[in-house]
Order: sequence, then structure tokens, then C-alpha cells
Amino acid sequence: MPKRRAVADSDEEGGSQPASKRSRTDESDEEEQSRTQRAATQGKKVANDEAIEIDDEEDDEGGMHPDEDEEKKFEEENEERIRERLMNKSRTQGGIAEMGIIESIEMHQFMCHKYLTFSLGPQINFIIGHNGSGKSAVLSALTVALGGKATTTGRGSGLKSFIREGQNVSEVTVMLKNQGEEAYRPKDYGRSIVITRRFTKDGSSSYKIKSRDGKVVSTKREELQAICDHMNIQVDNPMNILTQDSARQFLSASTPADKYKFFLKGTQLSQLSEEYQTCMENISQTAKVLKRKAEVIPDLEEAVKEARARWDEAQKAVQQKHRADELKKELAWAHELTQQLKEVAQIRRAVEKCEAKIREEEEKRVVCDATVTALEEELEQLGNVQSLQKRREELGVQIKANKSKLSQLKNDDKAIQESKVGVDATIAELEKKIQDEQTRLETRSKEKRDRATTQLEALNATLAADEQKLRELAQERQRLMSEADSARQEGTRLQQEQSQLRTRVVECEEQIRKCGEIEKSKLAIYGNRMDWVMEQIRKQHWHGRPPVGPFGQYVRVKDPEKWGRLLRVVIGGAMSSFAVTDARDRNTLANILRDSGNRSQIIISEEDLFDFSEGEPPPGYLTILRALEVTDEYVLRQLVNNLHIESTLLATNRAEADQMLLSLGGGGMAMAADLYRVVRFPEGGGQSSVINDLRGNDPRHNLFRNSDAEAERRQRDELNARLVDLGPKIAELQTTYSRSRAAAGDLERQEQALNRKIRGLKAEINNLQLELNEDLPVNIQALKEALQEQLSEKQSIIHQYEQLLKERERVQQDQRPLVEESERLRLQITEHAGKHDAISARLQTAATERLQIDNDIKHWNAKADTEREKLAAAEEVAKTLEEEFEAWTAKAEHYCERFPNPRKADVVKRSLDAVQAALVERERKQGASIEEIADELHKKDVALTTAKMEIRALNSLNRALKKSVKVRLARWHEFRRHIALRCKVYFAYHLSNRGYFGKVLFDHINGRLDLRVQTDDQTATQQDSRDKDPRSLSGGEKSFSTICLLLSLWESIGCPIRCLDEFDVFMDAVNRRISMKMMIDTANASKGKQYVLITPQDMSNIKGGPTVRIHRMSDPERGQGTLAFQ
Repeated sequence: MPKRRAVADSDEEGGSQPASKRSRTDESDEEEQSRTQRAATQGKKVANDEAIEIDDEEDDEGGMHPDEDEEKKFEEENEERIRERLMNKSRTQGGIAEMGIIESIEMHQFMCHKYLTFSLGPQINFIIGHNGSGKSAVLSALTVALGGKATTTGRGSGLKSFIREGQNVSEVTVMLKNQGEEAYRPKDYGRSIVITRRFTKDGSSSYKIKSRDGKVVSTKREELQAICDHMNIQVDNPMNILTQDSARQFLSASTPADKYKFFLKGTQLSQLSEEYQTCMENISQTAKVLKRKAEVIPDLEEAVKEARARWDEAQKAVQQKHRADELKKELAWAHELTQQLKEVAQIRRAVEKCEAKIREEEEKRVVCDATVTALEEELEQLGNVQSLQKRREELGVQIKANKSKLSQLKNDDKAIQESKVGVDATIAELEKKIQDEQTRLETRSKEKRDRATTQLEALNATLAADEQKLRELAQERQRLMSEADSARQEGTRLQQEQSQLRTRVVECEEQIRKCGEIEKSKLAIYGNRMDWVMEQIRKQHWHGRPPVGPFGQYVRVKDPEKWGRLLRVVIGGAMSSFAVTDARDRNTLANILRDSGNRSQIIISEEDLFDFSEGEPPPGYLTILRALEVTDEYVLRQLVNNLHIESTLLATNRAEADQMLLSLGGGGMAMAADLYRVVRFPEGGGQSSVINDLRGNDPRHNLFRNSDAEAERRQRDELNARLVDLGPKIAELQTTYSRSRAAAGDLERQEQALNRKIRGLKAEINNLQLELNEDLPVNIQALKEALQEQLSEKQSIIHQYEQLLKERERVQQDQRPLVEESERLRLQITEHAGKHDAISARLQTAATERLQIDNDIKHWNAKADTEREKLAAAEEVAKTLEEEFEAWTAKAEHYCERFPNPRKADVVKRSLDAVQAALVERERKQGASIEEIADELHKKDVALTTAKMEIRALNSLNRALKKSVKVRLARWHEFRRHIALRCKVYFAYHLSNRGYFGKVLFDHINGRLDLRVQTDDQTATQQDSRDKDPRSLSGGEKSFSTICLLLSLWESIGCPIRCLDEFDVFMDAVNRRISMKMMIDTANASKGKQYVLITPQDMSNIKGGPTVRIHRMSDPERGQGTLAFQ
């Protein structure tokens, strides 16, 4: 049999799956009938044309099934010959393979092995060891190293599952023998091929295919596939390498259908069958495609017929074409110059009209510019109202707080009035009851009571006078406390102002110092040791232009008082920047700046003095660029590139900035002097954000200032004078505060003494009242006590009401000036807003009008240019016509003979246009010109001929392919018959080693492989001596029978490697001993085959020899090294 591809598709993580086989598709009988009828109908239209027959015969697979009588005849003819060869082979010693067997295997961090390596014998190798010692890892490593899928090992779903726990990389190496005449590329690889596969946790995998001396020959998977194909190594064949799970299933639980599948896969008959089936499906599909293509032939023939009819019709257009030629001759002798001269005069008048319009619009533009300038100056003089708005907001907070207090006082007033009414009613009722009671008892101890009553009235009068004095003292103390608080608050404010003035004095001193430094070095404000930096720049050799910078020495603000603060924040950071034209100079300049303690920005840019005027707004809008004077054109381009100074607008406040952007339209950005950034988007909408001011110690404060030390000194002296004026005021306020606090303390002590006196008077009054109450009946005494409580309650209510009135009066007094000032500020803000809005509206209208005028000027300029171009072209044509007019006759004579009495050119032109239109209409109806129709006829005729030839050739090829595949299928059935008979004979022979009898039953139609075995015990006890089903056998007998079947199937496999894991797991000692001997004898008799058998059982009864090598694994301890074997 030919060698088959043995290396399967890659099992790496994320690998693509093999493409599925295409299924056979048959069209319905109705579709076939419809196509046949249409082809026959169209075919009748083409006379005397050879018919095309397409072979669409379906595969006749009925004759491919095996015939039972033929199978018996074949077995009778060949069984003895195969048995004779088997007996001869058993008496001979097999040879050692020269290539394709495994010499050694090595594992690093693979499964449970940290490092394991050993060499295999050329024929029989037993690997033994306890469970868990890593025996099966040998087969897994062999499968993975030779490119097999991880899933076929039964030990993992991907390569990363084979990596030892706690490791990230694993590696397996297999050395293959490569000797003899059929060695694979012996000049490159030598006597051995070393294959190493390395894979990682992240799913990557790589190969290294080396010679025996370690030279890497290839790293491609295709080279490994070529090696396995050449050596006939089939690593994914389940019959070549039976893993532990596959061996258990095959030995104990496989059904007849499973055994038949193992038979087909192991002999590779199933792969051949699938490939032949795919070939037949492709041939059938090709036949259907050819049949569909043949149906197009009548359509092509019909297209040729139609093209020929169009060609005949096109011949009729020749006469009209002759008529067009005659009209062209007549037109050649007709000529008119007057019309062209009129056209020139008309275009000249249009040009003059456009120029007049341009002058008119330019005059309007001058007036509009003056209006916009006047309104901008008026708006600037108007100023802003931010300070007024801030003050009004502060007043609003105070007014709101006072209103809240007044509302609370009003509620308290209402509650006090209600309480007083209730108390007065209660007092009146109690007094009436007491009067009634006293009238009844006035004869009792009248003199004593009068004396006590007189004394009580005197004490009450004294108490009232003292309480009035106490209230006066409290009011005076409250006034003094308020005076002290006012002095404290004003003193705090003045102290804050004093601190600010001192800070400003320090800033002035710093500015005076800076001015002195600037007088010494104008570059000092741009960084440290700038003079040294510039000196180093002059000394260095530069690849491009010497560095330019700092930018600030080339930039000056035209109005620093108005825009200096804003521009220090917006562009101040770029003033210390440098620029180089060659990128290689950047590191040198950076080193110089670093050595001087500067972190200036370095810009790399070519010296390109580009035109940026297109990005600027109209002249009436102030931008950052227009507020600056930049003396270096290269620095100017860098500021344009990096800061967009040509398009960023400047405004005095946020509202004006927003108004400017709205008047421009199309979006943009503006900066306001009150530190606001305003953005308008092209699609509509916008936003504004606050620009953070510089910190107090920021060196950019020194930029864009007038370096006038004398002015700074004058300002410092003014600030010091204000500080001197503030000193006495603060001291006076501190004195007032201390005096008021001391007076308030004295009054507080007087209040405490008076309170003690009042408490004594109240105690004395209570004692007298108790004496009076003791002489009165209980009822009168209770009424008086209740009356006294109500009187005290009323007095308390009156006192609370008096305090409430005083507090309300105080709040109202505070509120009135606040409301008046707030209203005054509101009127000022409203008046300012009205003026600002009116001026802004007029300014926006003027700006819009100016923009419209600009557009009109552009329009009339463009129109004038167009008309001038037309005029130039018309004049050129007129000039040409004048020059040609004289030579026209001579040129017409060269074209044709003189045409008698030619008509006017326009009349002839109309006739010629009509004839040409008729020709065009004919061509339109026909879809092409005469030449195109002739070309189309030729192409369609060629297409018809080519299609017929191609279909006949492809149909002949398809028939040949179909015949070839049928021959191959017949050979495939012949192969299967030979292999099945060979398996039967070898199975009976192997059973005889145990004294058993049996046979293998193949059912190729149903896909079953059954075993029939009769043991020696069955022979003695069962008289009918019929073959028994293996299910009636013991476990060991069943395993032995299956081993015999496996050895029989191995005889039909060409792969030089056979591997079997735990083959004796279900056997008893007798069957295991006989199976061992039988496998050893079979291996010794096999030529060029290597066996790797794995078992956990003891091998003491097997002795090693020249053909048998036993490898004993260490006990299951992880981390073992080199394998110890005997």
C-alpha cells in the first residue's frame, strides 16, 4: 500500500478545525425535466450544430458491495498460501529497522516529570512501574513531539495541560533513526533526526528539527509532516499508539462496530474511502455544473443570431452617413464673422458692469469699517459691570438674611400677641373672683392686711424700678457690644487690606529687582543663566540652523496694561521655548538647558515660512497675533503652529467674546481679559470655562510688563503711603474696641449686682404674700397665687415683646440702606446692560453687513474674472476668425471642391445636426456604432465556439476521472479483502498458542467485526463444539483473544512503531505469560518494527536480551531525573 499522511492538523490553542467534507446534492426530477425541455427548445433554433452530451450518470455503487460467494472463493484460493507464509515467517528472525524507529526520548517539565530521558531498543521495549509513576507520559510525549493532537492522548484538551504544575514552559525531544538507502535527506540530517517541540502556558508552540550533531535544519511543521510521511509514521492512528483509555476500551468494552472502525482506521482504509467518496462527489458536482453550462449554449447561439440581425440593420445607416458628409462639405464653404463680434461686445459690457458693482461695494465697505471701529471704541469705553454685579450679589445675600430674620420676628410677634390676650383674659377672671371673695370677708383683720398690703405695694414699686434699671443697663451693654463688634470687623477688614498692600509692596520690590536684572540681562526673565545658554549656543556646531529662542525676546505685547495679564497665562509658557530645524540638534540643546537648570520646551520644525492668512478672521476682529509684535518670522510660524494665535480672538469680557464668535459664524475660540475661555462649535452651541490665574510665585508674572523701575518705585511709594494712613485707623479701631469691651464689662457687673438685689426683693415680696395668704381662706389664697403667676407671665410677655420690637427696629434700620443700595446698583446694571446690548446689537449688525459686503465683493470679483476670461476667449476667437476668414476659402478648396451656392452656416448646421441626430438615434436604438456592432458580432461568435470547445474538453476529463476513481474503488475492495483474510489467518494462529480455536467474522456491509473463540475447556464440556461469543469467556480469556486480534491487525499496518498501554490489565497470570511470549515472538519475527509496551505488572518472568529491553520507572515521586532501567 502507498504511504499515507500521518501527521494530523495542529492541536495548538485556537487552531482551526479541518474543513468538513462536502455532501452530495441531487436536484429534483422536476428541475432536471424543466432544464432538459428548455435546452431542447433552444437547441432547435440552431441548425446543423453538433449536440453536446453531458454524462450525468449517478455512481453505481451497488456492484461495489462484496459478494458472499466471491468472498468464499477468494478465501479458499488464498488461505493456504497466507498460512504457509505465516509458518515460514515464525521460523525466521526479523531484522532491525534502518529508519523510522525511536532511538531516545527526553522530557522537560512534562506532566509529572521535571526531567526524564531514556533510550529505546530497536525491537521490543517494556516500560513498567507502579501507578502514578508517569509511564503513560512517555506515549503522550511521543504523540506531542511527532505533531499529534493533544486530544488523541486522552490526557488533556490542549498542549498547556501537559505542562508540569507550577511551570510555564515544557519541552519534549524525540530522536528518530535515519539510516539505510531510504534515509530522509541524509546529507542534511545524518544518521539521526532530532525533533524538539516547545510549548508554553499562553498556548504558543514551536518546533526545532535538528541533525544528530545539533544543527537546526528546519523549524516548520511541514518539514515534520514530510519526515513522518517518508518514514510512514502514523502518530494519530489509533492502532499504532493505543493510549491507556483506548487500550482499555479496545480490550474490554469495544463492540463489533467499534472493532470494525479500529480495523478500518488502523489499516487506513477509512481514510482512502473518505477520499474516494469526496472525489466521486466532486465529479458528480462537476457533471452538474457542466450540464448547467451546456444549457447556456442555445442562449449564446441566439445572441449570435441577434447580433447578425443588428449588423444587417446597421448597413442601412450608411446612406445617412453619406448625406452627413455632403452637408459637411457645404458647411466648409459657409462662414460668418458678425455674430462672433457681437458676442465680444456683449461680454465687454458685462465686464464693465461687474467693475462698477465692485467699486460701489468697496465704498460701502469703507463706510461700514468706520461704523464698526466707532462702535468698538464706544463699547470699550463703556467698560464692564462685574464689580457692580458682585456687590449686588453680596447685598442680595444680606437682604435675604434680614428678610428671613424679619419673617421670624413677625411670627414671634403673632405668637406673643396671642399669648398676651390669653393671659389678660385669665387675669380678669381671677381678679373678679378675688374681689367677690374679699367683699365677703372684708371684716376679718382689715388693719393687719392693710399694713401688709402697703408694705407689699412699696416692695413691688421698688422691684419695678430696679427691673427697669436692669433693662436699661442691658440695652446699654448691648449697644456697647455692637459698637465693639463693628470696630472689630472694620479693623479686620483694614488689617486684610494692610496685608494685601504689604504683599503688593513686596511684589513691587521684586519687580524693581527684576527690572535691575533686566537692565543687566534682558534674558533673565526667560530662565536661569540665559546669557550663558546663548553663549553656549553660539559656540556649538549645529547640524541645522542654530537654535532660535527664547521666543519671548522676539515677542512684544502692544497693549500690556490691557492684555498683559491674559497673555501671561495663555502664551507665557511658550516664551521660554526654543526651536531647532534638525532633530539631531535636540539632544545637544537639551543638555545645555539642563546644565543651566532650565526645562524649556524644544520644538523641532523645518524653516517653512508658510502663508497662514487663510486662518485669520476679518480685519475688524482682534486676535492674539494682532495684539503682538513678533520680530522673527520663524518664531511667528511656531506660535501659529502650536498656539493658533492667528485665529484665537481677544475680548475684554466673556459676553463680548461670545458676541464676536456669533458674528463670525462657523465656530471658533476667544479669550476674555476677565480670564474666560469661550468656544463656539461649527455645528451650533458653545461653552465657556474659567482660565486659572498664575500663582503668586510664578515667574511668568514678569512677562509682558513695562520694565520701568521708576514707575514701580512710584507705585511702591503710593502703597507705603496708604499703609501709613491705615496704621492710625487700625489703632483707633482697636482703642474703640477695647474701650467698648471694658464699658460693657462694667455694665455686666452692675447687672449682676442689680440681679442679686432683685432676687432679694422678690424673696421679701414672696414672704409678705405668704403672710397675707395665711390669713386668707384657702380659696382666696389659691386665686391670688394663680393671679400672681399670670401677672408674672404677662410681665414676661411684655418684656419679650419690647425686646422683639427693638430687634425688629434694628433689622429694619439695617435693611433700608441695603435695599436702597441694591436698587441703585440694579438701575446702574440695567442701564449699562441696555447700553451694552444696544451697542453690541448695532456692532453685530454692522459686522454682519460688512461680512455681506465682503461676500458681495468676492462674488463680483469672481464674476468679473469669469467675464474677463470669456472676453479674452471671445476676442481670441474673433481674432482667429478674422485671420481665418481670408484663408477660409483656400482651406475649403483643400477639403473639397467648391460647393455651388452654399446656404448660410446656421441653416447648413441645423441640417447637419438633424442628420447626425438621426444617426445617433439609430445608434442609440441599436446600442452601438457600426464598428461596435461588427466587433460585438465577432466576440459573440468567438464566445459560442470557445464555450462549446471547453464544455466538450471538461466533459471528457470528468468521464476519465470518474473511470479512474471506479478503478481505484475496485482496488480498495481488493485491498480490504486481502487484509481481512490475512487478519483471519493470523488470529487463528495466535489463538492456537493458547490451545484455543476461533475465527474473525467480517461484515463489511453492516460494518461489524465479530470474534468467535472456543477454549480448551469448552471443547471438553460442550459436545456440539460450536464457536462461542466472547461474552461467554472469562475476563482474561477475553483480553487474550483481543490481544490476538490486535496482533493480527498489526500485521496489516505499515507504520514501524507499535505502542500499547496497560495491555494486560484484565489478564490472569497464565494468559499474561502466554500473551507476553506471543508478543515477543511476533516482534522478533517482524522485520523493521519497534514495539513499546507499557504495564504496571511485574516482569520478573521476562528476561531481557538483545531484542528485549525492560525500562523500570521509579516509584511515584515527582521531580525524578534520569530513568533507571535494566
